Amino acid sequence: LIVFLYILEISMNYFVTGGTGFIGTHLINLLHEVHPEAKIYNLDIIKPGTSPLSVRNYKPVLKEGECLSTFIYCDVRQPIELEKVNITPDDVIFNFAAVHRTPGHPDHEYFETNICGAENVCAFAERYGIKKIVFTSSIAPYGAAEELKEETTLPTPNTPYGISKLVAEKIHMIWQAKDASKRQLTVVRPGVVFGKGENGNFTRLYWGIRKHKFMYPGRKDTIKACIYVKELVRFMLYRLEHHEQGVELYNCTFEPAYTIEQIVETMKKVTGMNHTIPLIPAWILMSVAAVAGCLGAPMGICPDRVRKLIVSTNICGKKLANSGYKFHYTFEEAIADWFKDSDNQYLK
Repeated sequence: LIVFLYILEISMNYFVTGGTGFIGTHLINLLHEVHPEAKIYNLDIIKPGTSPLSVRNYKPVLKEGECLSTFIYCDVRQPIELEKVNITPDDVIFNFAAVHRTPGHPDHEYFETNICGAENVCAFAERYGIKKIVFTSSIAPYGAAEELKEETTLPTPNTPYGISKLVAEKIHMIWQAKDASKRQLTVVRPGVVFGKGENGNFTRLYWGIRKHKFMYPGRKDTIKACIYVKELVRFMLYRLEHHEQGVELYNCTFEPAYTIEQIVETMKKVTGMNHTIPLIPAWILMSVAAVAGCLGAPMGICPDRVRKLIVSTNICGKKLANSGYKFHYTFEEAIADWFKDSDNQYLK
C-alpha cells in the first residue's frame, strides 16, 4: 500500500495549453485512455463544453461538464502561475494555445497570443525544470505556393498567422538550446486537421457538398494535405516515447497528400452521397467571393478563403511515414471513423 501511494504521488502531470480546443480535447481523451493514472491539466481561457464568442456556430467537442482533465483558467498571454499544483521536472507540456483561424482576427491578435504564449510557456517550463514540450505549429510558415514543402524547405510565411507560428517555433527552439542535452522539443506542422469537433475546413466542405452548395473551385487537382485528429495526437505520444534528438520537426499529413477531388469523393462514399459536383471557373468564383465579402461574407465566403481553396497545400509527409509510426487509419477509414463518432448521421 505504501509503494502504491508513493507511485500515485510521483505520477507525472500533463499540461495541455489550449486543451479545450479541437486537438487538445482529442489529446486529453487519448492521454486519459493510455495513462489513466496521470494528472491532466487543461490550461485554457475557455471552459470545456462552452463556445468561444469569436467563432460563429461553434459546436464544442464535449458537453458542458463532461471533462477528463482538471480545468485551470490560464491566459498564455500572461505569465503562467499555477497554485496548488505539484509540478515536477518529469512533467510534459503540450502547447496548443493559439489564435489560428485565418482570416478571422486582427493581425495583432495572432502575435499577442502565439508569440507571447510561446514565451510564457517556455518560461513556465524553465522555472520548474520541465524537460519535454510538444508544440503544435502549422504549415502556414511555409507560405502559400504550389511547390512541395519538406521540413527542410525554407519557410516564407505570408500571413500574420504563419509569421507568428514561425516565431513561436524559434522561441521553443531557443528554450531547448539553453539546455540541449536534457531538454526535448517536438514541433509538429499539421496539414488540415479533421475529425469530430473540427468546426473548420472539412466540416464546411462536407456541408457544402451535402447542401449542393459546393463546386470545385477552378480545378479538381488542388492538393490539400491533411491528417486525422486521432492520428495526429497518437503520433505526438509516439514521438514522446521514441524521441531521437533534442529538437524534432515533423510535417503531419497523409503521404502522399490527397487532392480535393479525392477528399470529396471519399466523403461522398462514406456518408452516402452520390450527386455530381460541378466545376466553376476560378474567375467566376473570385468575383462571387468579392461581392459576398462586401456583404459581410455570408456562409464564410470571402476572397481569402476562396484563394485558400484554389492554392494547393502541397506538404510532404515522408519523414513521418519513415519515422516508425504506424498509421491506425487510411484516409477512408478516418472519414468513416469520424462519421461513426457522429452517430452515422452527418459529419460534425
